[in-house]
Amino acid sequence: MSRLEGRRDKFLKGFKDRQHGITLSEPVVEGRLVRMVGLTLEAVGCQSEIGASCDIVTPNGHHIEAEVVGFSDDKTYLMTMGESRGLIPNARVIPSGHTSHVKVGYGLLGRVIDGRGEPLDGKGPVQYDADVSLVGKEINPLTREPIKQQLDVGVAAINAMLSVGRGQRMGLFAGTGVGKSVLLGMMTKYTNADITVVGLIGERGREVKEFVQDILGDEGMQRAVVVAAPSDAPPLIRLHGAMLATSIAEFFRDQGKQVLLLMDSLSRFAQAQREIGLSISEPPATKGYPPSVFSKLPQLVERAGNGDANQGSITAFYTVLTEGDDTNDPIADAARGILDGHIVLSRRLAEQGHFPAIDIEASVSRVMPSVVNLEHMQSMQAIKQLYSVYQQNRDLINVGAYQPGSDPMIDLSIRLQAKINNFLKQGMNQPVDMAESARQLTILANELTMNQPVLI
Repeated sequence: MSRLEGRRDKFLKGFKDRQHGITLSEPVVEGRLVRMVGLTLEAVGCQSEIGASCDIVTPNGHHIEAEVVGFSDDKTYLMTMGESRGLIPNARVIPSGHTSHVKVGYGLLGRVIDGRGEPLDGKGPVQYDADVSLVGKEINPLTREPIKQQLDVGVAAINAMLSVGRGQRMGLFAGTGVGKSVLLGMMTKYTNADITVVGLIGERGREVKEFVQDILGDEGMQRAVVVAAPSDAPPLIRLHGAMLATSIAEFFRDQGKQVLLLMDSLSRFAQAQREIGLSISEPPATKGYPPSVFSKLPQLVERAGNGDANQGSITAFYTVLTEGDDTNDPIADAARGILDGHIVLSRRLAEQGHFPAIDIEASVSRVMPSVVNLEHMQSMQAIKQLYSVYQQNRDLINVGAYQPGSDPMIDLSIRLQAKINNFLKQGMNQPVDMAESARQLTILANELTMNQPVLI
């Protein structure tokens, strides 16, 4: 049958359907590809909503999936989901009518998938239970359960000094090579959660296998889902990878599960959106980041947290790469304002062999007063105060310019500094639970009180 005959039969069938009162869907209007510059494709002759997918068909029958990212007058801007080689002028652009939905379910446990939800582990198809929106659904802030229960992450410095609550969103701020991936791995193994969802977004592809085999291991993978969209993936896939990981976490939260969401990194998510925004001529605002980046960040982060009554929770840790160790980087500054606290890793501490290299002076947990008792808060504040006194006078002490006896607080900080550092250090294979962290904190606080009662 020729193409003309096929169209005629389709028209006649449609006429008969109308005669019998059957409602027909709108016909699909194809467009054509007229321009490609950098990452952006321009099509004319078709209309489709933002976020909808389109199929680009070349004369040789090659199909390439793309997503609508913008429009202007009669032009529709698209971006491919994968390799764009093979595209030629006037290639057919066929709107699929499908918006961004993803399949989720318990079959994802123990699996490694890419930013499109396709398995990477060679274990065959994934069994799904539901089809949900990639962008999630809004939760009324007044119906969210408050954060009242402390979460044990297995790291003494965090359990004792930066206590985390179930449903909290924390940022892990660090430059390159100071141990943020190792700390993230420790929390993955030791955190008390029903389900762990890991989003490896825009990082090195080598780290994916290392994270799965060395950090999670066979036991950890049984209750984990890994979404990997490495740095060589198109920006749209990196963007979708972060949203997919969040959608999976939302599904398990709605099932009443306590979910731990780890995303490495939020900065790569922002950089992917920057690539997309600049490609469609969005004006840069701050350090090359267009306004859409600062709109996308809270949309992603606000999806985590506690759900409604009788639902579970998503406790989220987002790594934020501080370029040049600048904590006032635009993305770091924006993330700090929308998260419920931040853990800052210090390059100076890492170079001294102090791991995890958490700078407790620069770090804060905004929900800590709601999840620990008053005695714990007072002990933490006293130790943090003494730690801060030592750091402020560290240079004077190291060069011998400080005269012992000049200031009782500095004298006390010098005597107890080694014990404080030992308390904050921890081996990556040595978990310290919440009870042990609190016990060590109490011992240290009591010793501090005996030496200087007025501190507490």
